[in-house]
Amino acid sequence: MERNLMKGNEALAEAAIRAGCKCFFGYPITPQTEISAYLAKRFKQAGGVFLQAESEIAAINMVLGAASTGVRAMTSSSSPGISLKSEGISYIAGSDLPCVIINVQRGGPGLGGIQPSQADYWQATRALGHGDFHLLVYAPCSVQEMVDTVTKAFDMADKFRMPAMILADGLLGQMMEPVSFPEPKTDFPEKPWAANGHGNKREHNIINSLFLQPDVLEKSVKDRFERYEEIKANHAEAELYMTEDADIVLTAYGATARVAKSAVNMAREQGIKAGLIRPITLWPFPVKQINEGSKNAKSILCVEMSMGQMIDDVKLAINCSKPVEFFGRTGGVIPTPAEVLEEIKKYTNGGAK
Repeated sequence: MERNLMKGNEALAEAAIRAGCKCFFGYPITPQTEISAYLAKRFKQAGGVFLQAESEIAAINMVLGAASTGVRAMTSSSSPGISLKSEGISYIAGSDLPCVIINVQRGGPGLGGIQPSQADYWQATRALGHGDFHLLVYAPCSVQEMVDTVTKAFDMADKFRMPAMILADGLLGQMMEPVSFPEPKTDFPEKPWAANGHGNKREHNIINSLFLQPDVLEKSVKDRFERYEEIKANHAEAELYMTEDADIVLTAYGATARVAKSAVNMAREQGIKAGLIRPITLWPFPVKQINEGSKNAKSILCVEMSMGQMIDDVKLAINCSKPVEFFGRTGGVIPTPAEVLEEIKKYTNGGAK
């Protein structure tokens, strides 16, 4: 299979085209602007519609409109821009519409900086808009995995009629790695709910998130949460690495997982039994895999590019049955394998028997 050396952001954009995305609406913000720039050049010849909106708020509402017709629609941004999109994302979730949202995270809060960060974990998994709803949240750790995740995100969004987010960061968006692309997708699910013209052959389809009767709104929310339970039961994903005999297990996702894996390998070379659990889905959180991968460990070390936003989910997953420690860098600082190794030694007595 042919491989191409591509920047992460551009590979994401090409993967979206091949996944059948037909509408992209965005607004430039570092470090994800290359997604828009690539699609501005490529999308028309690929049969898609590209539009740079006047704001992030306008862009997400354009996604709502396009998704309501049944086409595959996408937007991308970085942390402050995703915050601006949060109301529209809630409207999309409340209208049961599928779409893909890409967040190439940068440091915060506020304008922060343009360096890599993972400080949007809480936002993505807990509070990406008002009301009772969830997004599918994927955390790829390489450019190739970002490419592979795009089609999966669109497919799952269509299947469960909900938004899906690919939570990347400035490191993955800007780095270059060899990637291979799938063949363009040609088979798409029927969407009998879409508001795309009916030719007097069916009833009108109405796309709406407004329910003035509380019992009707409650039923809508509860129906949605039944789908969420199916997703949690069947679609949580994680990678387990050298966990079978590990005394200490690291948890890390995205780009940080690559650093953590290097630290695990270094620890093993020094006789320390370390392992790694890498959540691939942040929602649904891989509770079963966390328990399986840490069942023989004495402790867990959560490694993040934040002040520890995932650590509570790890503790809840194991019902606080063993110590969960934390090491992180934030503000755009990337932890090094050597730093993580020192933390491993701290909690394993330096590997002493």
